[in-house]
Amino acid sequence: MTRRVVITADDLGREAGTTEVIIALLTEGQVSATTLIPVTPLAEQAATQVRDLGIVPRLHVTLTSEQGLRRWRPLTGATTLPDPDGTLTDDPFTLGARGETKDVIREADAQLRWMRDRDLPPVAADSHSGTLYGLHGRSWLAPALEWCAHHNLAFRLPRDAEPYLGGPLPPALAAAHESAVTLADTLGVAIPQTIATNRRTADDLGSYEQLRDDYLRRLADLPEGTSELFLHPSSEDAVNGPDGVVRTWETRLLRDPAWHRALESEGIEVVGSWW
Repeated sequence: MTRRVVITADDLGREAGTTEVIIALLTEGQVSATTLIPVTPLAEQAATQVRDLGIVPRLHVTLTSEQGLRRWRPLTGATTLPDPDGTLTDDPFTLGARGETKDVIREADAQLRWMRDRDLPPVAADSHSGTLYGLHGRSWLAPALEWCAHHNLAFRLPRDAEPYLGGPLPPALAAAHESAVTLADTLGVAIPQTIATNRRTADDLGSYEQLRDDYLRRLADLPEGTSELFLHPSSEDAVNGPDGVVRTWETRLLRDPAWHRALESEGIEVVGSWW
């Protein structure tokens, strides 16, 4: 077998700075895939830009807003997803406590339809902020996989979750993960071998060099088969606070000659999909 990796820039359409950086990275060939958030004010512009590049992003199923940004609104009138003002909460645990499966699937349907209506029919989906995985309360993994099977979509669920979570899963989570992988295989939903991303803050990392070294280690540890590294690159003025620092470092990483030398020396093939 051969080690392959999909290098994904998440959050196209999040806001102007992130969208500008992702479009530039796609144009430069620094990333091999992206994901689109359909519920943001910039989603329409982002869809036009990526379509002009001839690239079809994955659907980034989005059920929450993000702190520090004006809150987004769902595409449906689902009652258990938004707050009383009609906007999506920016707290995944709030969503995990109150969200109902019928509303989650209804919103996913609307976001998929939104992309298809713009001649961007995705062949895979994933979960913004991980809300479908059950890490913040209620899990919608099984309904999400059934939904993917119905629409013939691949899904970002790792066969091996340890590289993503940074170690062995707690017993309950390990059992739930094993059941989800079995269900994906039963339904014929393609999933990657593993996934990895930076989960550390700027304070934890301390420097760009530490972030780079962490990603180089992740690269070296990729198993046989097709895996995914997903990053959240953005510009310096697009995201405030420590999270913005990390996003800026990830943009720098994707253009760093040391990163590209490591891809070559490790013999890892960069591909656009795991399916």
